[in-house]
Amino acid sequence: MSKKIHATTAATTTTDAILESISDGVFTVDPDWRITSFNRAAEEITGIPRQDALGRLCSDVFRSNMCETDCALRKTLKNGRPIIGRSGYIIDEGGNRIPISLSTAVLRDHNGTVVGGAETFRDLSEVETLRHELEGKIHLGDMTSRSPLMQRLFEVIPAIAASPSTVLIQGETGTGKELMARTIHSLSKRSKGPFVAINCGALPDTLLESELFGYKAGAFTGATKDKPGRFDLAKGGTLFLDEIGEISPALQVRLLRVLQERCFEPLGGVTAVPADVRIIVATNRELSEMIKTGSFREDLYYRVNVVRVDLPPLRRRKEDIPLLVDQFIAKFNRLHHATVQGIAADSLSLLMAHDWPGNVRELENIIERAFVLCPDGIIAPHHLPDEITHRTDRTPDVSSLQDARDHLEAEAIRKALELNNHNRLAAARQLGMHKTTLFRKIKQLGIILPLKDGRSKQPRRVSIPQP
Repeated sequence: MSKKIHATTAATTTTDAILESISDGVFTVDPDWRITSFNRAAEEITGIPRQDALGRLCSDVFRSNMCETDCALRKTLKNGRPIIGRSGYIIDEGGNRIPISLSTAVLRDHNGTVVGGAETFRDLSEVETLRHELEGKIHLGDMTSRSPLMQRLFEVIPAIAASPSTVLIQGETGTGKELMARTIHSLSKRSKGPFVAINCGALPDTLLESELFGYKAGAFTGATKDKPGRFDLAKGGTLFLDEIGEISPALQVRLLRVLQERCFEPLGGVTAVPADVRIIVATNRELSEMIKTGSFREDLYYRVNVVRVDLPPLRRRKEDIPLLVDQFIAKFNRLHHATVQGIAADSLSLLMAHDWPGNVRELENIIERAFVLCPDGIIAPHHLPDEITHRTDRTPDVSSLQDARDHLEAEAIRKALELNNHNRLAAARQLGMHKTTLFRKIKQLGIILPLKDGRSKQPRRVSIPQP
């Protein structure tokens, strides 16, 4: 009998030593939900000494978001099934919110009778901090990107936003120039003020002038009362002039005067009004070339080109396509009350192979079109338009789905290599894959590389035989 008692005591001592040595918090409760054990890690994570925790209700100690309505340990004791790795949070002694991952189990005595429950929990604060850091690197305001080109922009945009300087955003149609302007505004000191946008290319010259500067009653036939212009509406905030390259030389002169003197006169007015606005302009045209042809004033160019932001086209940052697709799927699921789960791998391959002349806007439109044809499930190739799937007579015959995938994959790789002057490392980055994966696929698909790539100075022949 004494040997059995000694063995039991030794086992208990060993168990206590193990519980004290692990980094996860562990506590147990009796059937009345009072804490019966509380290990060292639990003390460190919660900031509550063991002697203060023992005998208290576990809900008073942890103050978790799950204690009142969704207690994991209560569910385990009710149905007898353990819970593994559930996420939640607790409030520590200092009132701080601590993210945790927890697991539960039932405690039974040697007769199998339930005598309480046990819960282990792990502090995920460092993991949560790392996750936010990683998210911060791919998100800036409403903009999302993993592209090195966009990452360099993300690094400087906060400094640009903090300055009062006029910003020129240059980029092809559909690259997200207005979204960039809104991001700059949201990060600026004027973020609490209005963001007012106007497309200068969408209005005739006379109407654009009255839209920008407003007018007084009697300024022209039909002007029966005063109307504020966009400069007035954007007071204290940001005025975004999109497609500034489309305005006439006459209106360029008046806009130059406003930028120089920081005030304007409404049509029919005689008193100057202060222009308390931050100006951001955008264009898809090369203004420096327009200066040479005389269609854009050089002095106005230097007024608006104080800080320049060049947005790369989507074909130069194709690694963003999967990220943008996921973002658009989530967006249209909300708007269309749909249940699209994602996009098929071969559909994504087709998107990666496309040149995207319409850039991000074209991609968004294609995903929205797919929602019309596929309100739930997975977006398949037949949900995509012909210009993406290349459903023409030039499509080679394929005997199986694998052949079709190989063909699409090879086409995507060839296009990426061509766009990057056959620099394989750059092509791998654009395709969003590791360079060794690209090398393996080049060999597997029998793609013949040219004599000279984007890194080589001396001609060399690289030939990979057909598998």
